[in-house]
Amino acid sequence: MMIGASSYIWVSPFTTQKTDQLAHARDIGFDVYEIAVEEPDAIDENEVYEKAQRAGIAVHVCGAYGETRDISSDVPEYRDNGMAYGKRLIDMAAVLKSPYVAGPMYAAVGRTRLASKAEKERQMDLAAANMRKLAAYAADKGVLLAIEPLNRFETDFINTVEQGLDFLDRVGSDNVGFLLDTFHMNIEEKSLTEAIRMAKGKIFDFHACANDRGTPGQDHFDWEAIRSALEDADYSGPIVIESFTPEIKEIAKAVSLWRPLAESPDSLARNGLQFLRSVFG
Repeated sequence: MMIGASSYIWVSPFTTQKTDQLAHARDIGFDVYEIAVEEPDAIDENEVYEKAQRAGIAVHVCGAYGETRDISSDVPEYRDNGMAYGKRLIDMAAVLKSPYVAGPMYAAVGRTRLASKAEKERQMDLAAANMRKLAAYAADKGVLLAIEPLNRFETDFINTVEQGLDFLDRVGSDNVGFLLDTFHMNIEEKSLTEAIRMAKGKIFDFHACANDRGTPGQDHFDWEAIRSALEDADYSGPIVIESFTPEIKEIAKAVSLWRPLAESPDSLARNGLQFLRSVFG
């Protein structure tokens, strides 16, 4: 099993000037470096790919979805911008040979409201229609799209695997599946392991962190049960540590991270990697 690290552990935003991170992550022992693409224009994917090849690490793509990148927004300009951003990430993934683009690409993170049934249905229709277009664009380039259910404090749209499956049915594209994240699932799912099994055959990416969003293994999770559930779900993709540092103020505020979760980003990465290797091999 490949073990990966999100760029959010160390930097935000990731740029071409920070490609030394690739060799650093590889030196720690990671197989995959997952870039959270906040500013696509600050990334030269050809240079990133060349340096990743030199470092001996794979690079995967995850998106960052703010209000102006919302493909389900009632504001046409935001939907258009979200579609352009989605296509840019797909193009980037093709160059980097990332198997997927992952993230909550169906709506803006932080969009939480007591919407009426009619409003939610309109939002769902807009999101599904635009996801079908992105799926077709991605399919032509051999790229998968992995949607991420988020916890209730970050979205009112898709919080659970069951809701995600309904959305995938609406989209109806084989190259659209899930990014599942232990932090969000711990909040929203009645059974984390059964939710994983429910997503069988549709999991394209998996984020691992503790229940406090810190170091995997320093938590109350039954990781052996999680591994078994992923095996039952036929998942063989990467296990990616996604965590954050309060030193990056904007991101820390966005994810409500008010205290350090480890002695340092490197200690979180090293200890998390060691633990995940002990579980997943």
